[in-house]
Amino acid sequence: MRNHSVVSEFILFGLSADPQIEALLFVLFLVIYLLTLMGNLMLLLVIRADSCLHTPMYFFLGQLSFLDLCHSSVTVPKLLENLLSEKKTISVEGCLAQAFFVFATGGTESCLLTIMAYDRYVAISSPLLYGQMMNRQLCMGLVWGSWSVAFLDALINILVALNLDFCGAQNIHHFSCELPSLYSLSCCDVSASFTVLLCSSLLHFFGNFLLIFFSYVCILFTILSMNATTGINKAFSTCSSHLTAVIFFYGSGLLRYLMPNLGSTQELIFSLHYSVVTPMLNPVIYSLKNKEVKAAVRRILRKRV
Repeated sequence: MRNHSVVSEFILFGLSADPQIEALLFVLFLVIYLLTLMGNLMLLLVIRADSCLHTPMYFFLGQLSFLDLCHSSVTVPKLLENLLSEKKTISVEGCLAQAFFVFATGGTESCLLTIMAYDRYVAISSPLLYGQMMNRQLCMGLVWGSWSVAFLDALINILVALNLDFCGAQNIHHFSCELPSLYSLSCCDVSASFTVLLCSSLLHFFGNFLLIFFSYVCILFTILSMNATTGINKAFSTCSSHLTAVIFFYGSGLLRYLMPNLGSTQELIFSLHYSVVTPMLNPVIYSLKNKEVKAAVRRILRKRV
């Protein structure tokens, strides 16, 4: 048995070591973070202020905006701090806490996107019974269930990761702490932790993706059975924003957790996309493509004037 020096903190070697590039990246990500805060807060306020948007669809959209605020705030402030700092360190406990909240908020968003897909299916297939089927009690239960399942999943992964011993290597070639990035730094067997992460990723994220896919297959069959062109156009318009958000989220998040951890540029791009860029784009997607949100904004502005 050889002796190991126990690691108390990690060094996040994320995006660049060039001070000039770091300054440019700081400005870029600061602007993105401020736009994320403003966009999601504005969407939350519009949904809350306009009574016409007090429907299940916009209730879930408000939850998605709140979730994007949380998900972005888990990683971006530390990223901005490290871009201005020379040390770029984070404690082992802080790293595991960040990994927990990244996993938990990402898992909740995965569940919420699945619920929103089901909500769109009910609205298109049973418009007359929509309000009765998607009542407030059910909506609240689905949201609380999403948070509970995701946090339980994240807790299981972190509890297994707590058994890892970190010694020797301190450098994380990433801008934030995520579970795959920690495995290469451990001086003990990581097979149990990796197996739990792989199973939870497949069951939780890929399972939700299959449910979303199944919902859209049902939506497609419902749309094809419609006779009125206006009904078909309305059905497509209500689904396009959600489908775009699903593609953005799963196109990067699922790939990041299933690909091998090699510290590659692709990993950084995938992580930046789902943790920094997607929370900024979601309110834009749902407001620019949504006539009801734009009409609500105009009504609120007229009241202010």
